[in-house]
Amino acid sequence: MDTPSLRQLDLFAQMVAAENLTRCANDMGLSAEEIARDLASLEMRLGYRLFEDLEGAARLTPAGRKTAEAMTLLSQDKADDWDRPAPAAVAAAPMPPPAPIAAEPPRRTIMLAAPAPVFGHLQDALAAFEAANEDVAIALDLHVQSAADADAALKRGRADIAYFYALEAPADFPSRYGWSEPVNIYAGADHPFARSQSVSRADLAAAPMLAMERDNAMRAVIEAALARGKVLSGPLALESDNMAAIMAALRDNVGLFAAFGPLARDLGRMEGIKRIALDMPLPAVEIRQAVRPDAAETPAVEALADFLFL
Repeated sequence: MDTPSLRQLDLFAQMVAAENLTRCANDMGLSAEEIARDLASLEMRLGYRLFEDLEGAARLTPAGRKTAEAMTLLSQDKADDWDRPAPAAVAAAPMPPPAPIAAEPPRRTIMLAAPAPVFGHLQDALAAFEAANEDVAIALDLHVQSAADADAALKRGRADIAYFYALEAPADFPSRYGWSEPVNIYAGADHPFARSQSVSRADLAAAPMLAMERDNAMRAVIEAALARGKVLSGPLALESDNMAAIMAALRDNVGLFAAFGPLARDLGRMEGIKRIALDMPLPAVEIRQAVRPDAAETPAVEALADFLFL
């Protein structure tokens, strides 16, 4: 487990298997408090809850169940295996012929590729679509983040519908605008910038910054938005995907932190952390939707893509 984020994903998988916080802690040789803290940090990064009651039976939320299914699918590298045949029936000893049972029609699986926080935004709509269309199941690929990721997933048949982060419409393939999320910069509540009525680009250039780890796709989106907004970041004080570490560093005035989406929303609600008032707003991050090139041949895919815009 090379990074805190991978450690948190491993803890999530272990919790799903153990179905109990105490059992998981015993199996992994960790304290229950440490596991709970890391899972809370993971939920903050994802933008949605994974468990209904972590202290009790550790029941997965619907979004947590989808996330667990997505992790299993990705680990088996079967993202493009949409219509798996049912296993062959096992021969049994001769028995009287059973009463005929109507066979259930096969379910069409639609693969939705999206960043995890975007899935969190869409989860209610996805559940409603599945409930209204019993012949359709929706599977997730949570690895797609950028326009390049989405384009590759759609063209290679790894996804039917892809959502991705962008600062503008990509020129290489068609997509449609879903919504925008502002990029905000946060500081500790007693930081001079948090008490200022207006913080300039020149102020930011001299301020230490906190950032997600370099291979985190959200960091690339944030850095592109800062660059387009003509923000020259100050020296990098901390790189971490562990939100608990980021929040502690903010409260200790180690540096500033830029975020968007559910993560920014949650940071704005945290005690001891404040959004700073910039003299000019930063470019917003667009969430865009694209469908595979031959989507018109599959009505269910087009129907879901349109339903998500209702």
